[in-house]
Amino acid sequence: MATASQPDPLATFQQMRNLVHADNTLPYGERIKLLKSLRTGLKAKQNALIKAIDQDFQGRARQETIIADILPTLGIIDYTIKHLRKWMKPRRRHVALHFIPAKNRILMQPKGVVLIISPWNYPISLSILPMVTAIAAGNRVILKPSEFTPKTSDLIAELVHGALPADRATVMTGGADVSITLCKLPFDHILFTGSTNVGREVMKSAAENLTPVTLELGGKSPAVIHGDYDLATAAMRIARGKLLNAGQTCIAPDYVLLARDKIDAFVTHYNDVITRFYPDIEDNNDYTAIINQHHFDRLKALLQDAKAKGATVQVVGASATGSSGQHKLHPHVILDTSDDMQICHEEIFGPLLPIIAYDSLDQASAYINQRARPLALYYFDNDKQRVNAFLAATTSGGAAINDTVLHFVQDDLPFGGVGASGMGVCHGHEGFCELSHAKPVFYQARLNSTAILNPPYGATFERIIKFLTR
Repeated sequence: MATASQPDPLATFQQMRNLVHADNTLPYGERIKLLKSLRTGLKAKQNALIKAIDQDFQGRARQETIIADILPTLGIIDYTIKHLRKWMKPRRRHVALHFIPAKNRILMQPKGVVLIISPWNYPISLSILPMVTAIAAGNRVILKPSEFTPKTSDLIAELVHGALPADRATVMTGGADVSITLCKLPFDHILFTGSTNVGREVMKSAAENLTPVTLELGGKSPAVIHGDYDLATAAMRIARGKLLNAGQTCIAPDYVLLARDKIDAFVTHYNDVITRFYPDIEDNNDYTAIINQHHFDRLKALLQDAKAKGATVQVVGASATGSSGQHKLHPHVILDTSDDMQICHEEIFGPLLPIIAYDSLDQASAYINQRARPLALYYFDNDKQRVNAFLAATTSGGAAINDTVLHFVQDDLPFGGVGASGMGVCHGHEGFCELSHAKPVFYQARLNSTAILNPPYGATFERIIKFLTR
């Protein structure tokens, strides 16, 4: 709904749609100017945004905001500016022999009006990164950021409205009702980042208008450690990826698959590295809080359910009760899990790490393949042949070998899910293509031989067809 400070979603959408109908082009120079303005606005508000996220989380590590929100966004803007001219260039395609001297080209055309619905866990990068791609592709954009990070969302609105013309990009804040209203409108593309359950509802609404969607969801991303890999290194890299943003990351390692006889040693290394990373939890500004009471209670309920059904639950790292009144939840490992536990089925999205034993790599890949396809997969092994075999044996949205989460920040790698973890991609050239219409165009030559296609068909036609179908 419209408010005194926010325009009506339908009216705003219709205005943008009318402009698209009048002129759906945006020259290269104008796109570059918009991207540079967005970059300048982000730099100007960088410190304010870091403070706002800290306030919204009631404790968000400043360095994590820089690493996971600011730097990737600036990097993608710079990468896009560098490569945009090449991406926009028409691409030649093969012409069949009997149509020469005609030509085929692919023209990259803006889709029109794009809706971006972004989540709360990385509110800057997951709002601005898709907007960068949409603007680079020449689209007009409506962004709906999360209501769970209201201070950050308001600042993002200021940033966008100060950097870009209102008829090119606008931000609509508010609750879920705003998202529901927007999803019912006939956008030319919807890009949603969030939970699988909400993604299903977005897709249902989009289907009413046959609107294409990019869904960046989540799921249970496994980390698999081969028995020959150094456990101390694996524990350090898994802890770094798991505890970034206190585990509130869609590609965080959700659980570890490990050879049965290596579990005790891994837990020891994992405990040691967390103690080194975070000597204290409650008063440590490097350790991020859980976003709100609902998610804090949800994570505690996962632990209680696992305990009640026979799991061994251990607080790891600095000794404490396991949580604080500041929504800071201590890292835990969960051993002796069983399939009837909620923690084995729900995406955890917090600092809880189930460790599951395997007796062979085939058993580990089977465990992954019998479940919904994950957004990310992490495999630790220095044997290239085994690495390639494991990648071939499993399906995931993306993967990293001998590390975690860092594939997301590679400028030239697309990012996306598969199956229940999402569809479509963003980032880089593939993201540009996702938010563009690749229009195939056939250019007929002035002199050509297509007259033989005209009736009445005679002996000459039959001889030529016989030659072409020989």
